[in-house]
Parts: sequence; structure tokens; C-alpha cells
Amino acid sequence: MHKLLQIWGAPQNNFAKNGDNYWVLAHVTPSLDDEGNVVGYHSNRRVPKRDILENTIIPLYKQLLEIENNESSRKVGLQKSEQKLTEIVAAQEVSYDEFILSI
Repeated sequence: MHKLLQIWGAPQNNFAKNGDNYWVLAHVTPSLDDEGNVVGYHSNRRVPKRDILENTIIPLYKQLLEIENNESSRKVGLQKSEQKLTEIVAAQEVSYDEFILSI
């Protein structure tokens, strides 16, 4: 399947107008025209369970953010962070989608 047509989801750290942050689990689906061309995306969000947020999502986020911030190059930091996430998912012996759905 073409990458633009894939449905995907991930934890997302958002910021409110007052500067407070809040977490959601985002689920993004492409919107198609009559010919099947992607014309936009639709996102649904839900609040993650508090225990999963505190015990899984936030610690993982902090670990990946630390990797990113330890590099002088933002690009290298993001590459290393992505590599670490790939390793974490592989260690669970599941796909990325299965990993995200498990949290």
C-alpha cells in the first residue's frame, strides 16, 4: 500500500493555548476523492489511560527526546531516536502498528 494511503496512529504531546501540555492517542486516516486520490487527512484522538501514559508513553518519550537532545545536529538526533524506537519495537517482536495498538 502506498505510504500516503496508510492509516497510522501514535501518542501525541499537544499544547493548550495557555501553554499546558496534554497527551492524546491520535489515529490518522487519509480522505480520498472519487478517484482514490488523497485530498487530506482526518484525525481522531482519544485520551490515553493514565497508567499507560505514566508507565509507558511518557518514559519512552523522555528516552527518545534525550537521545535527540544529546546530538548537536537535529537531523542526527532524530535519526538516532528513530533507530532506538525501531530497536524497542523489534525487541517486542511486533510491528510498529501492533506496538502502538498495544499501548
